[in-house]
Amino acid sequence: MPTDPATVVYNLIQKDPSIIAAAVVQGSDTILYSTDNWDISADVSRVISSWNSLTAQFIMISGVKYSVLQCTSERMVATSIRGEGHIIGAKDEEHKLIIYLEPDGEAMGATMDIARALSQISTKQSYMDSDSQLGSTSKPSTSAGVNIDPQLKGEVQSFLEWIKDSEGLSGYINYYLQQNNTSIISELSKIYAELRQIFGV
Repeated sequence: MPTDPATVVYNLIQKDPSIIAAAVVQGSDTILYSTDNWDISADVSRVISSWNSLTAQFIMISGVKYSVLQCTSERMVATSIRGEGHIIGAKDEEHKLIIYLEPDGEAMGATMDIARALSQISTKQSYMDSDSQLGSTSKPSTSAGVNIDPQLKGEVQSFLEWIKDSEGLSGYINYYLQQNNTSIISELSKIYAELRQIFGV
């Protein structure tokens, strides 16, 4: 059952306080909900049009120019080169959720969080029940007796899709390598070593 946009946005901001403002849009310019501290009504149709083109190099909101780092049919990530924060969007067939993230906010985490939040607004029914299991029932499961939290599993699946996406993880890594950002490159190196250790490779 869908949750109302105001509740979804409230819960999203509670989960990630670096999200300063948010708006839920239907169609190309109908704002269903926006936080009181953000009025994007003058810019929303141009932003959605740029997003739909999938080729925009920048977007403008409230007179601030944001360079587009990633633009796919499901998400958009843009950042101010002057350090004025980030714009991140997620969309499905019905809605768009656009957030303003503070300059020091974690864009990768926020991208996944808003995609999950957007799914709570959707009125579309899943093709299968979340309890359905694929595969043959005659073979015993290797994880018999182990229940994986569906939300955790969803997060891992979202993360995997983001890794597979050519404008996802690799796009961010290429961007920060080009920027010669030593702190991010150092952290990525640590994460890479940790992943290799987890999987024994």
